[in-house]
Amino acid sequence: MAWPAKLVAPVLTSASVDKVSISLNELCQYLDMLLQPERYSDYCPNGLQVEGRASVTRIATGVTACQGLLDAAIAWGADAVLVHHGYFWRGEAPQIVGMKRRRLAALLTSEVSLLAYHLPLDAHPQLGNNASLGRLMGFDPAQVGSLQPGDAGGLGNVGDLPVAVPAREFVARLAQITGRPPLHVGDPDALVRRIAWCTGAAQEYIGAALAAGADLFITGEASEQTVHTAREEGIQFVAAGHHATERYGVQALGEHLARQFSVQHRFIDIDNPV
Repeated sequence: MAWPAKLVAPVLTSASVDKVSISLNELCQYLDMLLQPERYSDYCPNGLQVEGRASVTRIATGVTACQGLLDAAIAWGADAVLVHHGYFWRGEAPQIVGMKRRRLAALLTSEVSLLAYHLPLDAHPQLGNNASLGRLMGFDPAQVGSLQPGDAGGLGNVGDLPVAVPAREFVARLAQITGRPPLHVGDPDALVRRIAWCTGAAQEYIGAALAAGADLFITGEASEQTVHTAREEGIQFVAAGHHATERYGVQALGEHLARQFSVQHRFIDIDNPV
């Protein structure tokens, strides 16, 4: 297979343009139109989570709205932070104390908005995490199918390589893309052609990958039982990192916003080994 050039962004990427601003309201309306969060039954609120200043000139993107990302974004002069993993998850304690207080205080004191899109960013057919990882792995988007065809959210993809390759070759390429060695369960010499993937913590989708006839399934994390399922069902399983597999959608979305509105964008990568 002819692999595409490595497209991993460096720790900081920036689209530097003349200072043009849009209203926060316009930005939120556009993102909601583009990502259609109403289609998903999610574990957190999608869209604007913390309201900052009314106009946006600089947008910082990142995977998770951790303190390190907020500090770097504020130091850069961001007006808004756009992430995949935001706040207010279902079942979490509602008290604004400790880590949560410090994070919210940083945003509110600096008047920086926080926007987060979880499942809608995983599934977007052009800018999503799965679509972006698929392009990096060399799949033609027109030839990629849904891992679960009846799933309205469209989470997960499946595609066929032009020719079968040894699993070790495909896993080595994935390590080059993500910049970290993945966990591979299976025979490194086994030939693989049909590849299924779902970024993040989607190890439970291994059953869908089997149903789709995949030779190899990629996600971010592994559970104890995932290893047994892979071994006993004869599918190659790869856990390439939750953070590592979900860096690409938010970058693609940030660059899209920079082109669409001529605002400044910077992706800030706060490394996470999980």
